[in-house]
Amino acid sequence: MRRALVPSYRGGMLTVGIDLAAEAVRTAVAWLDWSPGGARVRDIRIGADDDLVVEALTGADKAGVDCPFGWPDGFVDFVTAHRAGHVDVPAGTPGRVWRRELTHRVTDRVVHDLTGRRPLSVSADRIGHTAMRCAALLAELARRGLPVDRGGGGAVVEVYPAASLRCWGLPHEGYKKDLGALGRLADGLRAAAPWLDLGPYDGCCRSSDHAMDAVVAALTARAAARGLVTAPTPEQTRRARSEGWIALPSSPLAALRPGGTAG
Repeated sequence: MRRALVPSYRGGMLTVGIDLAAEAVRTAVAWLDWSPGGARVRDIRIGADDDLVVEALTGADKAGVDCPFGWPDGFVDFVTAHRAGHVDVPAGTPGRVWRRELTHRVTDRVVHDLTGRRPLSVSADRIGHTAMRCAALLAELARRGLPVDRGGGGAVVEVYPAASLRCWGLPHEGYKKDLGALGRLADGLRAAAPWLDLGPYDGCCRSSDHAMDAVVAALTARAAARGLVTAPTPEQTRRARSEGWIALPSSPLAALRPGGTAG
């Protein structure tokens, strides 16, 4: 019997986390069911194709996707000018300076300033392949009538799991390459959030960084739904709506617990 495309769901809030990759084999989806007693991982799927990702996103109250939602405005303008043969390099400006406007978005610089972590460049690193897939998925969500706001105000929000972990004071280094570090992260998460029930997916989170990132993305989606994440300033809003905006948790992890407070 073919497994259901998405898990059946009845309860309180449902948040979804997507650890997106360019191909399905390394894409993970996690569903978190929030009730008065806490949160429970309802399901985790690794190897998620576009159909599964879209169905998961459309069924969520709020979803977090670990992937850039757009490209730097400066990069888009540069490529457009290059195609027309009219690239203008700022006179007297070192190349590394003007190229920085092409390689990093406003949100990337904000994340670096706040956490010390520098997100991969969507215009100069391999993450660009994943962003192309993400752009197609966001377009499909819009066609289905879901509000898509790259600045984070819609049904989905851009997240950066390692930075979320950093904001929550949890281990955030080395867990993608070292199973020991991944296990310590799982232990730290369970200690910091005893109200989060990983259930039968505890082992999955200890053996796959994709599964862990999907769970953290779903937790960050909960923070976004409660307004407990960073938001662009009025001056940053226009860029955020075209380039994307990484939602960083602005309150302790405990504030996500039903009945928890932001203090």
